[in-house]
This record gives sequence, C-alpha cells and structure tokens, in this order.
Amino acid sequence: MAYGNSPSQDLFDYHVAVARGGVGMTTLAYASVSRSGLSFDGQLWMREEIVPDLKRITDAVHEAGAKCSIQLGHCGNMTHRSTCGCMPVGASSGFNLYSPTFVRGLKKAEIDALVEDFGHAVELARQAGFDCVEIHAGHGYLISQFLSPYTNHRRDEYGGSLQNRMRLMQRVIRRVMEAAGDDMGVVVKMNMHDGFRRGMQEDECLEVARELERLGVHAIVLSAGFVSKAPMEVMRGTMPLRTMTHYMDVRQFWWLKAMVRLLGRWMVPTVPYKEAFFLEDALKFRAAVKLPLIYVGGMVSLRKMEEVLSEGFEGIQMARALIRDTDFVNKLHSGEIDRSPCGHSNYCIGRMYTLEMKCHRCVANLPERLQREVETIEEKWK
Repeated sequence: MAYGNSPSQDLFDYHVAVARGGVGMTTLAYASVSRSGLSFDGQLWMREEIVPDLKRITDAVHEAGAKCSIQLGHCGNMTHRSTCGCMPVGASSGFNLYSPTFVRGLKKAEIDALVEDFGHAVELARQAGFDCVEIHAGHGYLISQFLSPYTNHRRDEYGGSLQNRMRLMQRVIRRVMEAAGDDMGVVVKMNMHDGFRRGMQEDECLEVARELERLGVHAIVLSAGFVSKAPMEVMRGTMPLRTMTHYMDVRQFWWLKAMVRLLGRWMVPTVPYKEAFFLEDALKFRAAVKLPLIYVGGMVSLRKMEEVLSEGFEGIQMARALIRDTDFVNKLHSGEIDRSPCGHSNYCIGRMYTLEMKCHRCVANLPERLQREVETIEEKWK
C-alpha cells in the first residue's frame, strides 16, 4: 500500500483501523533502507521526503491507543533493475530465477554504506514518531542472504564460517542500536531454519539468536522460510496461483505470469498449514535464550494465543487474522468471538504482489474462478 514507495491513504487507514481494533503495536512493513533494497513498487523507501506522511500515521495510531513500529530491511537479490534502479545486489553474485535477473555480490565499501543506511533509516523512524523498529534478518532477504550458506559464497571476512556470515548482521545491529538510543525499541525478525537442506539449520539459527541477545536487541520475532527457495515455509498452506496471475499486469509482468502459470506449483510448493505452525520450533529457542521472544505463525484462536503466552513468549505477531478483520483483537477481548474466521486461502498474499492487500471477503465482484480457488483451498485446510 506504499504506492510510489510512499505512504498512502490506504496504508494510513489500515494501520489506524488495527490500532482502534485493539492491537498493542502495529508495524508498517516492509520499508527499504535504500532504493536498491526495494523488491516491489508498492513498498516504502525510507527517505526524508516521506517523514511527514509517516508522522501522520504514527500520530493517528498513538491517538487510537496503540504503539507504532516500522520494519526496516533490504531485499538483496530479490528484485529487478526496473524496481531497484540498479543491478540487484546480494551476498554473492549469481542468478535469481524469481526475478529473473543476474545479481552481483556487494563490495566491501557498499557494505559500509549499507550499514549506514540502516542507521539513517532508524533516525528517520525516530523523526516520524515510531516507538520501535523491526530489523528484517530472515526470509532470504539481504541479511538472511549473508547468514545462509545457500546464498553466501563469499571468500572474504563476510563468508565461510557462521561467525563470518554473521558479520553484516552484527554491524547492522550495532549501528541500529546506536541510532535507536534509549528511547526506541529494537526487534529483529530472524529464521529458525531456512526450510531446505542447503540453507541454515536450527543449530546455526540458535547461535544467531544467542548473538542477537549478546548484541542487546530488545526482542526477537521467530520465523522461518526463504522467499526464493521455500516461500510457503513462511506462510504455510497453498499459494493461490490463479489469483496471483489474475492480478499481474500483463504488460509489465508477462514473463512472470507465463512462468507462474507453467511452473508455479513447482516454484511455490504447498507446505501444510496448521494452527500455531511454528510453536514446536519456537519452544527450542525459548529454552536457549532469555530475552523477550515474539511468536508469529498461525495465530487465529484465543486458545492457542493463551497457550503461546503461557509457554513464555512475551508477545504475539499476526497478519492474516487482522487483514480478515481489523477489529479482531477487540472482538476476542469482548468475548464476541474466540477465533478468526480466516480460512487460510492466502488470497491476500496472492494479490499483494500487484495490488493493495485485502481479504477476499472485502472484494466486491470477485471473479467466479477466483472464488472457486479460494473455496477449494479453504476446504483443504479446515
């Protein structure tokens, strides 16, 4: 909803709505720290000119009784020259099938500049009135690309051993903590595993969590998956490919539309969905570190939320339940409902790569073939 890489009225309306709907904190996500980190045209790009519009959002969220956070990151090789304005960069050179495009590894001087970009983005977030920043270090975006042996083939001090692969993350977090000072929260989203054999596994991810604790971050959001290799490990369930291709601009994305139609189920394989699907993995991290942990993944019922909190997690992060109903938390609190009616069709995800994110229930005149796809997927995950 960041049309032209800037805040929009749609973005304002959504975050104010969930703030009024009872959440403790709402997070604008994701915001790139530089133009080279943009993966889509509808993403925020942190720069001075958008600060007043961001401040308008944070002021309204605060007035509604909630805190406001912003997720800061860089997509690395998950973009295209037409979006990011340059040849895409990552931990190492190679080819990104999902763009598709060639990418090049970052030079050391560019890494130095990137670290400063993160610090500057935090400073802009402060000016815009945010209470907290969430640094995206998972899901196969840039920091995750440096952490994972699947995407990091460097032979300098940023590659090889886990200690070396953590170096960019360490530098970014130190700079972020410096910029955040003592009056902003710093949360980091990280992987508990990448979701495939050649990626990061649990043992290395546990060490990353311990390092983040040593670096002094205030909380960790525990996630998993790799957008370019195991995308549904992040979201679970089935990607509605018919929905995704329906909304693609055939003039701009004809090549991607054709590829998804031909190879989509191979490129985005289904991963079974269940409620609280990351909890078993997250409990291992709860036992390994003492800092606050925020659980994310399949939070749709009050019963499971209470279970997660009783297991020692300090917070819960959710998205799809709030996209389905921005008043979800208030309705739980009042006893009106005890679970979200979200059916996990992932329609909202299928359309978000082209349009603003919406639940299919909020779309007038949904084409019949898309309605059938939604119903088929929802029946599968009942």
